[in-house]
Amino acid sequence: MVRKKSILAEQWWDYTTIDEKILKDAATLTTKDVLHLSRPGFQVVFYDTLESFYLAEAMEYINAWKQATPSKPAGICGPIGPTEQLPLVAQLVNELNISLKNAHFWGMDEWCIDDKEVPETHALSFARTDRELCFDRMKPELKMPEENIHFPKADTLAEYSRSFDEFYCLIMQGGQGDVKHWAFNDPFKREGKYINEPPSPGEYRTLSTRLVNLHPVTIMQNARTSGGGYVVGVPTQALTVGPVETWKSGKVSIWQAGTHDNPFGMRLTAFMISKKITDSAVPMSLLADHPNVVFNYYRPALSEVTIEMH
Repeated sequence: MVRKKSILAEQWWDYTTIDEKILKDAATLTTKDVLHLSRPGFQVVFYDTLESFYLAEAMEYINAWKQATPSKPAGICGPIGPTEQLPLVAQLVNELNISLKNAHFWGMDEWCIDDKEVPETHALSFARTDRELCFDRMKPELKMPEENIHFPKADTLAEYSRSFDEFYCLIMQGGQGDVKHWAFNDPFKREGKYINEPPSPGEYRTLSTRLVNLHPVTIMQNARTSGGGYVVGVPTQALTVGPVETWKSGKVSIWQAGTHDNPFGMRLTAFMISKKITDSAVPMSLLADHPNVVFNYYRPALSEVTIEMH
């Protein structure tokens, strides 16, 4: 059977190209149903306030860094989007007087222009955001050594990827975008050998840190969330951590406050992971095969998937 074309961007794969029954089943889930999608290897957690949500997200940094030792350096891979947890991380480090001498941090992605990561002077730089909202706010005597902070750079992608073998990433933390990605693991363009079928889940799983051309939905989303809708100001390329590094991480923790995806999207990926339905047109669904995945929701953001005219 020939798969249908996307209703969002015909030259790309995305969640609108999968079996419509999956979409309908996900859309009908109640909030209680979502909570009950938990299974061994996949846990759904609700938070009733944004304060508790972002504090819990920040505590993942603290708990990961506290496990780092001289003989086993360890850390966390973290996102930009959400960012509200970052100042809390710095505050907790300072208040609890936690030395980060043996701790590591991986920035999971970065914008690119002309195949090169944007400089930290760029308004949308993820590395600059991590520094300004988190690392620069820490007491100098507690701060992580610069060599322990790993940002993906176009010329050193192999070195970045290798660092996941050299140091243990306890948690890969992320959000979920409108196109159902973590980091910038977007669906593929519908061209070449992928004109009729997207990559198989197994093929997609072999992808490591790399340069990607972004799905139009991702570009629109980032214009909405970070650029006031000024879509021409958003780069169309990025560097992203891949499934290879993700599967080297002990836990994948996804945080959804309702800002970067909608009630339907937040249901769809949880449903597919819970039922072990994998399809690279819905990249987040591939996490069904990871042994330790947690979806964290701000409960009010889930609401219901209903028609409501405005």
